[in-house]
Amino acid sequence: MAAGLKTIIALSFVLAIGFLLVILSSALWRNYLPLLVVATYCVAPLPNWICGRCANPDDFMESAGSAIVDFGRFLTGFLVVMGIALPVLLAHSGHIAWPACVMAIVGGVLIYGTIITFTTFFQEEQEF
Repeated sequence: MAAGLKTIIALSFVLAIGFLLVILSSALWRNYLPLLVVATYCVAPLPNWICGRCANPDDFMESAGSAIVDFGRFLTGFLVVMGIALPVLLAHSGHIAWPACVMAIVGGVLIYGTIITFTTFFQEEQEF
């Protein structure tokens, strides 16, 4: 599937909306703790990518699974859940307001969704 210019523009627009929501959730209430969500969602794909590179590329049995790949998926899932749970925890403890929590979660999901969509659209096919 070839991704064109329209795909790049649409992904950039969604990413900008996600960052805008997270920045506004921090700036409107003058509490910059929701910015931790951006760091969490930007770091979330890294364990999956690193552990995928560390797996044996010459393995013919793909269905057997690899412990390092599973560990990378576990860490990625942990970071994604932490990106949603951290604003809820901060709002529940009273450090941020609940509207800031909702804006940080929606913005974070848009950021992570854009990163995942970008990697699926622009992933190169491996040839043998």
